[in-house]
Amino acid sequence: MQSILIVEDDIYISDMVANRLQREGFHVLKAFSGTEALLVLASQQPDLILLDLMLPGLSGEEVLPKIQQTPVIIMSAKAEVNEKVQLLLNGAADYVTKPFNLEELVARIRVQLRKAQQTEQQQLLTYSDITMDTISHVVTVHEQPIKLTRTEYAILKCLLQHPKQVVTKSQILHVISSDTPDCTESTLKVHMSNIRIKLREATGKDYIQAIWGIGFKFENN
Repeated sequence: MQSILIVEDDIYISDMVANRLQREGFHVLKAFSGTEALLVLASQQPDLILLDLMLPGLSGEEVLPKIQQTPVIIMSAKAEVNEKVQLLLNGAADYVTKPFNLEELVARIRVQLRKAQQTEQQQLLTYSDITMDTISHVVTVHEQPIKLTRTEYAILKCLLQHPKQVVTKSQILHVISSDTPDCTESTLKVHMSNIRIKLREATGKDYIQAIWGIGFKFENN
């Protein structure tokens, strides 16, 4: 169940929004000040945050920069265009002006949750039991982390982005050139050999097949 944190000091508005979201199937968390919101976020990780601006303690403007990787929809009576623009530039995903329509608010929430889900899917590259998180740069094989050099990571990422294709040596060198300009066709073989060894050590399986004279592809598992 997806969870939403409502940061709103007006109890009537907080309860009204919470009741509607619960009927829509969301789990609801509440905070009534900016300080309380940060305390909640220290122990909980909601999927989306509804943030009022005029809060006791820390204001919404002060709380917003402290929120990382969670979509935030501002709910405020402030209607000045310049302020809306500044908040959107500072990280807010959307802005609704009070008084707002609950049906529209729910629709905006679903849009942002869908975007966040798509971003998360793009963040993870997978093939068989290999998973690469392109944000944290963590690579796991069968849920076991493996250590790769910067060049090895760039090469494996290139293959994971084209899991069903033969990727030529020139394609790999072109794609990774900005990250690892020192990699050449001769050293590519060494790096690829190291990647194959590290993957094999994790599960005993061979994942990457060399296509003689052309490049590399994943084995058909």
